[in-house]
Amino acid sequence: SSLLLMSGVVVAVGLCRRLARRRLRSRPLLFAFLVEMFSTFQICACTNELCLLGNVEPKPHTALTLTYGFTVLHGLTLAGSTCNPCGTLQPMWGGGTSLRMGGLKIAAQFVAAVLARMFMHFIWSLEMAEPHLGALSQGCSSPMQTTEMQAFCIELLFSVVFQLAVLQAESVNPKYRVHLIALLITMLVYAGGNLTGAIFNPALAFSLHADCFYDKFLSYSLVYWLAPSLGKFLILYVF
Repeated sequence: SSLLLMSGVVVAVGLCRRLARRRLRSRPLLFAFLVEMFSTFQICACTNELCLLGNVEPKPHTALTLTYGFTVLHGLTLAGSTCNPCGTLQPMWGGGTSLRMGGLKIAAQFVAAVLARMFMHFIWSLEMAEPHLGALSQGCSSPMQTTEMQAFCIELLFSVVFQLAVLQAESVNPKYRVHLIALLITMLVYAGGNLTGAIFNPALAFSLHADCFYDKFLSYSLVYWLAPSLGKFLILYVF
């Protein structure tokens, strides 16, 4: 049921993106906003569901396999979208994207994060699958299983590694690049998932753990918003 749900989200988002391309090419700002929102919605919704499958046996093989598989799927179906506020900063920094367009895309990403969380909570309330039972009663299921300073350093390091890999992989054939990036993300999730969740995406972090941001906004904003953004700026400064 969970796999069917995530596959349905991917198909629905693909149809919405195609419809936007056909109807809104003459309105670039609205087109950019909707495409980025649909794409980020797909990643946030699927990752919310994947988090519920983390305890499926055999652990952690099932969760890592699904992480790799759906990361490849996202890469193949969401070409042209960043789905990450940190990724949107790069063209803004380099002058390739205006401040207005960049801000619009970041706004779309956080709108999608909220919509994806609301959508998944509605789906979980229907209790269509066994992992959905009791999912809404967890509250702040904190991914931070270490000190704030260590969590900050881990998310900063992972952001640097990920952004550096993305830059270095730009010259690789796209059909191979998506697998390399998916393999890297899976390795980072395996290495630090039990400590911080290995998210390094501010919009995704808010979608997954909004309750934690409400309870401990300062610490979670430092770890899951500031650290990935700082990592991105370090890479941009070096390169």
